[in-house]
Amino acid sequence: MEIDLSPQLAKKVYESNGGSYHAWSPSELPMLPEGNIGAAKLALQKNGFALPCYSDSSKVAYVLQGSGVAGIVLPESEEKVVAIKKGDALALPFGVITWWYNKEDTELVVLFLGDTSKAHKTGEFTDFYLTGSNGIFTGFSTEFVGRAWDLEEKDVKTLVGKQSGKVIVKLEGNINLPEPKEEHRKGMALNCEEAPLDVDIKNGGRVVVLNTKNLPLVGEVGLGADLVRLDGNAMCSPGFSCDSAFQVTYIVRGSGRAQVVGADGCRVLETTVKAGNLFIVPRFFVVSKIADSDGLEWFSIITTPNPVFTHLAGSIGAWKALSPTVLQASFNVDAGLEQLFRSKRNADAIFFPPPN
Repeated sequence: MEIDLSPQLAKKVYESNGGSYHAWSPSELPMLPEGNIGAAKLALQKNGFALPCYSDSSKVAYVLQGSGVAGIVLPESEEKVVAIKKGDALALPFGVITWWYNKEDTELVVLFLGDTSKAHKTGEFTDFYLTGSNGIFTGFSTEFVGRAWDLEEKDVKTLVGKQSGKVIVKLEGNINLPEPKEEHRKGMALNCEEAPLDVDIKNGGRVVVLNTKNLPLVGEVGLGADLVRLDGNAMCSPGFSCDSAFQVTYIVRGSGRAQVVGADGCRVLETTVKAGNLFIVPRFFVVSKIADSDGLEWFSIITTPNPVFTHLAGSIGAWKALSPTVLQASFNVDAGLEQLFRSKRNADAIFFPPPN
């Protein structure tokens, strides 16, 4: 497989006094179109308001920084107004209309990772804005809009043309957006930093997995996700997705080293990763990471809602399931070395603390 797997940073696509929008380019990260994956980030300054829009792709949103409010309208449903903060994950199926607002001093940053298999452009999100200078109703004649909305021409021109900004605007004056409701949050968002841990290894790492059990909407999105926090100098076991899924990884914090190995034992990636990097592991390729001294944290989506992984180290690794004589024959070693190999990494772990 001759394709560049190198981690990449997002590039700024749009900026206004309310905030900015960044995206990863398929030309710089060719695994995006290869895996039918899109990736972008929204950054809102104080009073920044991302105008209502819908997308041609289903997504998982993850709040990287700050706090704010998200408005979500599922098809044929009432608006949900959800308070969001760092660590929150939201599943956004096809057809959902969203808006985002930050009223705090700290910048609100939201990561979007999603499936572009049905998108207009493979490897990219295309958003359709309801208002603003690039809103969809700027393309209709006043006659069509007037008949659709049952309004006179002058009112149509005001509604369609008054908002001169696009994508992101800064709200001024006394506009009070809806307050979030606690009951709206149920089933819409899960905080990965506060949720029960699926894996917790002392001096190793911790994992929270998003799936159809704790966030049912991921089933509609068709994606699974997880937040992994690796302690300083700890290692994440070599492993692969055994259900033909791509792993899309965004480095949230810290730094470390990553290796990816493909067919014929070919190491296709050996790199240093740092905060802001995005990289994608192809189907069935084996990946492993080792954190630097400051630790390593990443948020990943997997292109299936309930992912299954096979690990190649530790007591839950596939090696331990194979018969001793099968290992002897496979490695071409004697029983003593096979027993030594089997005796190591007996802990039920996928994370390994640093050597003493």
